[in-house]
Amino acid sequence: MLNSTPKKSGYICVPYQHDKFSIDVKDMWISSRNIKSIYFVTATFSDECKPYFPFSTNHYLLAKFDDEEKLLKDATKFTNSKPTFVFTVDNDLFERDFDNEQRFISTYYLEYNDSEAIADVANIIVKKDKIRQAGFAHLNLFCSEKPKFVFPHTQKIVIIEVSDDRSPQSINQYCEKARQNISRKGVVMNNFVSLSLLEKLK
Repeated sequence: MLNSTPKKSGYICVPYQHDKFSIDVKDMWISSRNIKSIYFVTATFSDECKPYFPFSTNHYLLAKFDDEEKLLKDATKFTNSKPTFVFTVDNDLFERDFDNEQRFISTYYLEYNDSEAIADVANIIVKKDKIRQAGFAHLNLFCSEKPKFVFPHTQKIVIIEVSDDRSPQSINQYCEKARQNISRKGVVMNNFVSLSLLEKLK
């Protein structure tokens, strides 16, 4: 009998530390058909999230994967003492074709997971013309060190990809305006982590 469960795509962020672990992960992904693209990125965590991830770092390898199930079979190969973040997309809002590459990925978390909030988020994000792709996701963490505090908002993560030739600071402000517009609707959407894409490796 064929497995009818649909494949779930998403993003994975693994700490990059110029060591054997990082190089092995990069090499594994470059040869994997499940990995669509790989980027070297800098990450900026929001102040609210930092206490939950004290072992986080500034530099990550970011990969886009096609199939979560295949990715997680190799979980031991991308788990070490600093947390790895796997964002699995549950609901794609839209994807647009742009000539320029994506430059920035911004992630948020909703404190309340209800259908009205989701509709408000979708209606505002779709109007932002520099957003290449957006969706709702859930977060899984992989780390050999047990965190002191458990991050409670893993089930409703908002991810947006931005294609914009401006500086990361300007793109961040662009995303922040969208977040503020959503907040005016009464939806509590908080910053999680912003990723500035520095170099494409695959």
